[in-house]
Amino acid sequence: MNLLAPVSTIMTKNPITIEPEDTLQTAQEIFDKFHIHHIPVVYEGELVGMLSKSDFSFFKRGFNDDAFDNILVDVKLNNYKVKSIMIKGLGKLDVDDRINVALDVFKKNLFHALPVLENDRIVGIITTHDIIKNLAEDNSAINEYEK
Repeated sequence: MNLLAPVSTIMTKNPITIEPEDTLQTAQEIFDKFHIHHIPVVYEGELVGMLSKSDFSFFKRGFNDDAFDNILVDVKLNNYKVKSIMIKGLGKLDVDDRINVALDVFKKNLFHALPVLENDRIVGIITTHDIIKNLAEDNSAINEYEK
């Protein structure tokens, strides 16, 4: 993998987004339907945060887990908004930033996903998984590792 290539070469383009006023029930449905771990939060086209599945799961753990409470979980998820648990002030990348810049941001922070912007609009998302997957598929990187 060429670490000097732009992040746009390995990012997921046009990611699924959610709005801050959407319910956590909507977030649950997106996580379940699309099997993703991060949802950028967008308001009027502008990135305002990120909702991670791990933060969402941690929030849900606060609910009890018996059969009656499963009904209550749905009610509670419909009463909480995405904005109540989304991460604000997250790192972000420009579409022209290089993969090595993404690596530096991941290394210095606890982020596992970074939104990619072009003209202040989200156009993609890059995750640590994307980088690992591309490294694993890159024969030259594998050959270098085996030396």
